[in-house]
Amino acid sequence: MIKLNKLHKSYVTGHNSLHVLKGISLEINEGELVSIMGASGSGKSTLLNVLGILDGYDSGEYHLNSMLIRDINETKAAYLRNRMIGFVFQSFNLISFKNSLENVALPLYYQGVSRRKRNMLAMEYLDKVGLKDWWSHLPSELSGGQKQRIAIARALISNPKIILADEPTGALDSVTSLEVMDMLRTINQNGITVIIVTHEHDIAARTQRSIILKDGIIENIVYHNHKYQKAVS
Repeated sequence: MIKLNKLHKSYVTGHNSLHVLKGISLEINEGELVSIMGASGSGKSTLLNVLGILDGYDSGEYHLNSMLIRDINETKAAYLRNRMIGFVFQSFNLISFKNSLENVALPLYYQGVSRRKRNMLAMEYLDKVGLKDWWSHLPSELSGGQKQRIAIARALISNPKIILADEPTGALDSVTSLEVMDMLRTINQNGITVIIVTHEHDIAARTQRSIILKDGIIENIVYHNHKYQKAVS
């Protein structure tokens, strides 16, 4: 599903160059549930951006579903993201002036799906995350946990092969965090590869393995026993 070989990424600012990823080699199989951990500046968000085709890389190779991802233009990158990858962010990234239904339906708008069909599908996905009755509410009228459920429904509506989640529980309380993590694990059990960037050890422990980054390299890979009870409401 994902294969990185000696991948390097630097950022140039003025006369300075910051070498962020320093030869990352990694394989993530279809259907895996993986966390990426590391201190601030370790490269975990940069790695997630490369995996999500939000950013390029300098050298090495990135294969996604057996396709070499390298030097592709933004049109093709957007096409691949829209059909293969769902994103979940710490800050939710919901559009403030659109209601829950419209936010969830948004990826299908970019795919050219008719309004009637995308709204029908959005309602189905709202139902799956337990928020069908909240379809007309704006983000400002929702709790943090509800916003993240909306974001997850939006990530799922285009039937992605991979969910990339960047600190998905970072803005949530502990109980809601575990509820969101339970939802991501259920998504994974349905066959979707889920990759989570997190600094929370209890969240990482609920994945199959944690990839630990330090100063742009993989310092360690930790395998977890992930038989956990569901969060108590």
